[in-house]
Amino acid sequence: MKYTTRKSAILLLSDGTIFHGKSIGISGTTFGEVCFNTGMTGYQEIFTDPSYFGQIMVATNAHIGNYGVNENEVESNGIKISGLVCKNFSFNYSRVDALGSLEDYFTKHNLICISDVDTRALVSYIRENGAMNSVICTDDTPIEELKAALASVPDMKGLELASKVSTKEPYFYGDENAKYKVSALDLGIKTNILRNLAKRDCYIKVYPYDASYADLASFNPDGFFLSNGPGDPEPLESAIGVAKEILANNKPLFGICLGHQVIGLANGISTYKMFNGHRGINHPVSNLITGKGEITSQNHGFAVNREELEANPEMEITHLHLNDGTVAGMRMKNKNCFSVQYHPEASPGPHDSSYLFDQFIENLKK
Repeated sequence: MKYTTRKSAILLLSDGTIFHGKSIGISGTTFGEVCFNTGMTGYQEIFTDPSYFGQIMVATNAHIGNYGVNENEVESNGIKISGLVCKNFSFNYSRVDALGSLEDYFTKHNLICISDVDTRALVSYIRENGAMNSVICTDDTPIEELKAALASVPDMKGLELASKVSTKEPYFYGDENAKYKVSALDLGIKTNILRNLAKRDCYIKVYPYDASYADLASFNPDGFFLSNGPGDPEPLESAIGVAKEILANNKPLFGICLGHQVIGLANGISTYKMFNGHRGINHPVSNLITGKGEITSQNHGFAVNREELEANPEMEITHLHLNDGTVAGMRMKNKNCFSVQYHPEASPGPHDSSYLFDQFIENLKK
């Protein structure tokens, strides 16, 4: 009965293209850059990943909500996507350890969702025309009003979003009696990153995105970590400056995703916005050091410039994305520093790359 009485809704792209569907739960409008994720599972982890802040997510899997939600499978303090577009939304769920329905979870977090959309056509359109701003409307707002409002939404290029998802105050994670101490700069950190460090005998102090090097160093850490996060890395002048000081003091440094891009910028290597980013749990990466392949979890819309990286005598490419040849990992030749563009903590995704946390521990030992 609920399915048959749902209101009509639309997804309007900034170029004027409209996709039609049905509203799920919350009524209203929501704006963001439209993107798609090719993962077949792990939707709750995706929705709560801070790296997705400011984006409307298109789920390519045909069924969303079929296994409900569980509070143990969140990557932050709540939903971070701006809105969801899906094909089939499951109001009923069937998993033993589910704590509730995805519909109720969306209502709790005020997320606007549109279902019954031809997501195959939508993803194909995005792939051909690139990522762009969009709006989901479920309240019958006139199209011309939506177009006017959408025109005022800033582009992701040049947009600083880490401040929107970073912690406001420093906090600790792990066992205070652990062998290693790590200072982490929170640009939008995922909880599973902290879990991976903690289970490797690390005690972590997590700092706000704009913390200074002196702040991070005051913990007297064995090493430093720069986290994943949303938005364009270039406006993060404070984080770039922190990375430069860490390297100047020759301290161990590990960066993931946005942190990887910040390390690139700290070394004079520019970043650029991709036509379509990498978002999914099945992206192939080649480890150039070992010659092995990895299936990885990825979520990014920016990348470091490969030509500039190859021309930098202090830097070395360690990983390449096999679909398009973009830089997936790098390290410094004369510093204790390395980074990857993808998410070795997975959640969701394969664990092929979890060895990178072990590599960081080895660097701390040095």
